[in-house]
Amino acid sequence: MTIYVGNLSYQATAENLREVFADYGEVKRVVVPTDRETGRVRGFAFVELNEDTGEDNAITELDGAEWMGRQLRLNKAKPKGSE
Repeated sequence: MTIYVGNLSYQATAENLREVFADYGEVKRVVVPTDRETGRVRGFAFVELNEDTGEDNAITELDGAEWMGRQLRLNKAKPKGSE
């Protein structure tokens, strides 16, 4: 499973996210999409942990939490192309 992290601060980095999610288990992958033209963070990210239970706990505890001046929105990411 992959976690979608929305309403992310534009100053957030993959390393910042690794530090936050390390409390919930080993971080397997972090993707912070950037705008092609400006290189600026697009305001969301995807985080994948090694354990599904850690991902569930992270979603439960961090959804709605304030981080870097923004209220995070977390949920299970939907596979690309599904709606």
